[in-house]
Amino acid sequence: MTILRNTFPVLLLLPALVFAAEGEKPRKVAYPEYPPAPATQTAQTAELKSFGCVSCHSETDASSMHNSPSVVLGCTDCHGGDPTIRSDAPDALHKAHVAPRYPETWHYPSSANPERSYTLLNRESPEFIRFVNPSDYRVAEQACGACHQKIIDANIRSMMATGVMLWGGASYNNGILPFKNYLLGEGYTADGEAAKVTGLPIDPELAKKHGIIPELYPLPTWESVAPGDVFRVFEDGGRNLSNLFPETGIPNSLGLIQRLEEPGKPDNRQSNRGPGTGGRISVPLINIHKTRLNDPFTWFMGTNDQPGDYRSSGCASCHVVYANDRDPRHSASYAAFGHDGESASADPEIPKGEPGHPLQHQFTRAIPTSQCMVCHMHQPNMFMNSYLGYTMWDYESDAPFMWPAQQQNLSIAEQREVLDRNPEGAVVRGKWADLDFLRKVSELNPSLNDTQFADYHGHGWNFRAVQKRDLQGNLLDADGNIVANDDPEKFQKAVHLSSIHVDKGMHCVDCHFTQDNHGNGHIYGEVASAIEVECKDCHGTAQSYPDLRTSGPAAPPGGTDMRLYRNPDGKRRFEWQGNSLIQRSVLNPDLEWTLSLVKDSVDPGHAEYNEKAARAKLMSNDVRKQDWGSDIAAENLAHKDEEIECYTCHTAWITSCAGCHLPIEANWKSKSHHYEGGETRNYATYNPQVARDQMFMLGRRGPLNDSKIAPVRSSSALVLSSTNANRERIYVQQPPVAASGFSSQAMNPHFPHTTRKTETKTCSNCHLSADGNNNAWMSQLLLFGTNFVNFVGFNAWAGLDDGVLGAQVTEWDEPQAVIGSYLHRYAYPDNYQAHRDNAAVLQTGFTHKGGSASCVQLRGEYLYAAEGKHGLKVYDVANIANKGFSQRIVELPFSRLGHDSDVKSAAASCVALPTNQPIHPPRNEGDLMRIENQEQPFHPLYNYAFVTDSIEGLILVDVTTFSDGEVGNNFLERALTWNPDNILAGARHITVAGHYLYIAANSGVVIVNIDQPLQPVVSAVVPLPGARATALQFRYLFVSDDSGLNVVDVTSPETPQIVDAARIAIANAGRIYLARTYAYVAAHEDGVAIVDIWNPEQPRLKEFFNANGQLRDTRDVIVGSTNASLFAYVADGVAGLKVLQLTSPDSQPNFYGFSPEPVPQLIASYPTSSPVLSLSKGLDRDRGVDETGGQIAVFGRKGSRPLNHEEMRRLYLDADGNPWYVEDE
Repeated sequence: MTILRNTFPVLLLLPALVFAAEGEKPRKVAYPEYPPAPATQTAQTAELKSFGCVSCHSETDASSMHNSPSVVLGCTDCHGGDPTIRSDAPDALHKAHVAPRYPETWHYPSSANPERSYTLLNRESPEFIRFVNPSDYRVAEQACGACHQKIIDANIRSMMATGVMLWGGASYNNGILPFKNYLLGEGYTADGEAAKVTGLPIDPELAKKHGIIPELYPLPTWESVAPGDVFRVFEDGGRNLSNLFPETGIPNSLGLIQRLEEPGKPDNRQSNRGPGTGGRISVPLINIHKTRLNDPFTWFMGTNDQPGDYRSSGCASCHVVYANDRDPRHSASYAAFGHDGESASADPEIPKGEPGHPLQHQFTRAIPTSQCMVCHMHQPNMFMNSYLGYTMWDYESDAPFMWPAQQQNLSIAEQREVLDRNPEGAVVRGKWADLDFLRKVSELNPSLNDTQFADYHGHGWNFRAVQKRDLQGNLLDADGNIVANDDPEKFQKAVHLSSIHVDKGMHCVDCHFTQDNHGNGHIYGEVASAIEVECKDCHGTAQSYPDLRTSGPAAPPGGTDMRLYRNPDGKRRFEWQGNSLIQRSVLNPDLEWTLSLVKDSVDPGHAEYNEKAARAKLMSNDVRKQDWGSDIAAENLAHKDEEIECYTCHTAWITSCAGCHLPIEANWKSKSHHYEGGETRNYATYNPQVARDQMFMLGRRGPLNDSKIAPVRSSSALVLSSTNANRERIYVQQPPVAASGFSSQAMNPHFPHTTRKTETKTCSNCHLSADGNNNAWMSQLLLFGTNFVNFVGFNAWAGLDDGVLGAQVTEWDEPQAVIGSYLHRYAYPDNYQAHRDNAAVLQTGFTHKGGSASCVQLRGEYLYAAEGKHGLKVYDVANIANKGFSQRIVELPFSRLGHDSDVKSAAASCVALPTNQPIHPPRNEGDLMRIENQEQPFHPLYNYAFVTDSIEGLILVDVTTFSDGEVGNNFLERALTWNPDNILAGARHITVAGHYLYIAANSGVVIVNIDQPLQPVVSAVVPLPGARATALQFRYLFVSDDSGLNVVDVTSPETPQIVDAARIAIANAGRIYLARTYAYVAAHEDGVAIVDIWNPEQPRLKEFFNANGQLRDTRDVIVGSTNASLFAYVADGVAGLKVLQLTSPDSQPNFYGFSPEPVPQLIASYPTSSPVLSLSKGLDRDRGVDETGGQIAVFGRKGSRPLNHEEMRRLYLDADGNPWYVEDE
């Protein structure tokens, strides 16, 4: 490792301004030289090195920390100190022990790990670090290197130490750095200085093949880099020129008291300390530095403050076990010792009943999963809760137990105290802000109605169990029978979907061996490239038994022979016994299990034969015959081992993040958790919004993993907000753009660790069901999105008859509950009651006068509106929540000389963007993107907004400048006006789906191919002359017309087919919104028509919902998720804006289903003086690719991608382009 000095010189310019004092000043301590521990020595020599120590520490668990008697060490070999001092000597403790430089911070002479120590290890002396933890990486070479130097060298280059994938992925996915060969990682010298981490020498071509990175650099501090986002921040003037920010403590250094800055200078930086200051910052970068994004990497200790957070640093991070979890499935025999980090040591000097101590003074290879979970319980850090059958709690299930009856309003000081250990903003309002309550959350389980909680609470978070459910959300038992919601034993009867490996008694270390944990000295950029073991190494294939040699990307040539592995008790870990292969537990010497062998499961003559497994593994690729069996040649198999990951089918469920909110508070003074530490006045909380467990999606892994088909999850979906030093909200819930220009709604191929034998995927999970009831599921599978988890957020955006509206529909604070909702009632009881007292009327909204906005769409900081004779208008809405702006929505942020966002047209009727996720295609160009980063290019249609005009037809407008961060170049012009033979006369609505447009016009639905955007071609006209609006879901287009709701099969957009039997009569049908298996149709005086579209060819009208006549002029409707509930937002014409709660724990107990039946309730309204005509669809959260294969969202693993158009079609169309169908039995 190499020290990096002056790598980022900006840091050195004004150090006093960047870092404030952190309390205790270091003591000067003169340390003697403590020699390194020897590789060998006599027992007598070792005893002398423990002579004084044992006079106090009269008993110990393992005198050398090792179980093997061949390891001969004395106490001071590892710890240093003076072994000649006996207990009867004056001041024995201080003379014998090594003294710290920061005794108060360490609570010296306490031996307990201090809470949230973070960079204390970088400031403390190596001598004292060695004394308290000889295995810390800063000193391990001295204490352990004589025997373990190779392992130490590998460890400090492993992902568990460097955090390379989290830092690199966060930087790339959020637009901070453009390198998918990641550059950033954590490492330190013995003196705690930031270090460059250099990997072992390797041939560059071989490194490229295996995803090995040559070196990693320290993470720059947020002050030293330009903001990674392009959010525009306008100062409102009035500040003294050259005045510094408040934290510097310097008033006006030049004495120019009355020289005030004029308002609105977008080209000026906000302070004189560089671009990354004030409001112009990169929130994810601050988040990494200052917020608990994961438990600290292994260079630091755990935070040692909550159940699930107790551990040491370095090698002891894993090999020294702490009490973190009382569940025996997670902790094995360690569960008996509780979850409060208390000691069970034989040493009489170690206090009992005090948190922060290891269980024993002993290294072990028998590491329980609960120890791994200290770090791996977080979404960006290889989320392993799923292995145990848990995911993030959503704040709603069993809310009455988790929120105080009286609204909790902590002081700022109290909030900071809680947020230091739990970064989620919602905690300050919940009961779990109280550590005593948090410790006992799992004890509530017998009383709970909606879920069950885990007993570990890393970060102070709560994790809910995932149970087996059908798509409607009904609980299911092991036989697939429905378990009633009112059954008092329902959680005992329903299957808890932990991995089958957990059910067998396995822990992480039973699968992940030396390479996966220690590394091999090379720096891997991604977890998937650093793994040595694969499924077939233990389970074999349909054609052969396992040879017990590792075959993963990081396996050595020829693989590691797992037959040579032995457990701590000396027994073989794997052993053939006759025709059976057994594996013995690393943790429990009395536990072993027989491995399931694929070859046996497909052999009809074998006792372990499984017909379901045989059908899946031996299915032919002939989609017409769908024959299967042992006579199918390997090259003709549908599911070849070299093309698809085993767990694609064996995955029971996948956790997916559908949104995290990171609001930055400029006035909150907080410490940095890395490198030099220090304090500055800013802090970002971390707030999961929607975490679902029913989103099964497929994509391709990168070349490092043979480009296999694998499950895909959404791993990160940030929206960012910023409050400046004046407490002005200078931007609100803005998604960043990835370095590749794709949306930062990050997707990635993923092993969910939810492998099961019975609750697996079936044929209809990836192909067309013969019952015709999986259209929505297929849309989810292929990453087209389902419009179910869309994010509406703080404001609902609407088009008025005379302009546009942004109405506040949620709380600003966390949790951002929809006002009037179920969660609002429990998290904000006072606010909820005030809302009810105000007749459920929303209180805040802002408008801008304009034309008749029949169609609106928000993207980023801009609202696009089709306003009839006013044409297309693009409004600047960045300051919608900024109290420093009197006009929150503006058409011109400054003169038309620098900005013209109007496109005049005769009668603009609708506007659609190819995605509502912020993107910037110009970033995705050049060799860096195409060759080094292995990114796919954008389709050129993503440069445009598509406008229909009832007179002029189709208008294309290039809008790329609205996402480049430059405000002086937004001059909109038509790129194309197109209306051949007046075919688009009366055009009134448009849907963009891949390179096809579906335009409702007088002639019907005109389908236009825009594969070459500036040379459109009419593909077909669907003869529905009264067509009013359209919406697409996978193979079916839904069309409203004079007769009601129609369904059109557009499997081939060139040859659409009206499904005659699928028409639903609706007297005055308008706009349509499709959310998974339900269509919501604006029905004017009849309110909202809710139509069951589980089978699109057999739709069923569920109900007309008008809230007892309160919905009386419905023009448009959209749907989105907030936390665990589903909401509809209704443009109710002259009656204003309405908000409906469609599902909640009290109205729909099956709210966790893929598509629970909606139970609508009117919860809020916003009256308007002008009719509300249209609504902006919420931000897509599960759409990664369009219907013709155009990628939209960033894929966070190098070379990984969504399926392309041809690969998608093969899942459901035969060689002639005809659909083919499957049955699950």
